[in-house]
Amino acid sequence: MSQLPVGTRQSLRASGNRIPSYLHGWIVPIIVMIVWQAAGTYGIVPTSLLPTPLAILKQFVDLAASGKLWHNLEISLYRAALGFLLGGSIGLLLGLSAGLGKLVERIMDPSLQMLRTVPLLALIPLFILWFGIGEFSKVLMIALGAFFPIYINAFQGVRSVDVKLYEVSRILQYSRYQQVTKLILPAALPHILLGLRLSLGISWLVLVVAELMGTSAGIGYMIQDARTYSKTDVVFVGIVIFALVGKLSDSSVRLLERKWLTWRDTFKG
Repeated sequence: MSQLPVGTRQSLRASGNRIPSYLHGWIVPIIVMIVWQAAGTYGIVPTSLLPTPLAILKQFVDLAASGKLWHNLEISLYRAALGFLLGGSIGLLLGLSAGLGKLVERIMDPSLQMLRTVPLLALIPLFILWFGIGEFSKVLMIALGAFFPIYINAFQGVRSVDVKLYEVSRILQYSRYQQVTKLILPAALPHILLGLRLSLGISWLVLVVAELMGTSAGIGYMIQDARTYSKTDVVFVGIVIFALVGKLSDSSVRLLERKWLTWRDTFKG
């Protein structure tokens, strides 16, 4: 772009500034939707393999009106939230403990790092053998997936606190409680929130796997059932639901970042 004439560059900037900032993220999806709809309408791509956005929207409305969509979504949200809260809370507790205490790190971290390298999908047969295919095994799988991102980022956040700030807190005669609450936790918060975002995303990924391996309700079950009967539009409805809820949860954490991390003086792009 630097090689374009000055007038052309100014024109591009002006056209970009005329678009409200909250619409910038919609530019690419809208273009994709238009091309996608045109490809289906004119028969470039068979609609049996790739339904048009309008057909997917119609199926979404039908499922919502019948109540099936909300029933399955409620069950999936319950599983994801319960697994995330279980794994995330334990991961945060152990991550902070290992970061604050050398003894906890030496005892817990080697075993956890070894377990972290085991692919989660490889553990599915064990979960089925040990816990069956009921709700308990699904929640445990989601909890295990949510555990490690928060654990690692909480640990790294504590250990990345500037040692000079820690020395200043000792000079000011902060108690151990004050050091943790007024220095270490605020400084580690960016890493913890990053771990929170990663854990939410992985929770949704594991939820899909858990619901596809055997269940009678949930968005993953809806996708699996639609695949059996070659209802491609229903499959896309499930995929869109996962994408929208995942984006909503990620945006919620980013909103917390903007609210809680206003003190950061970092490059904004």
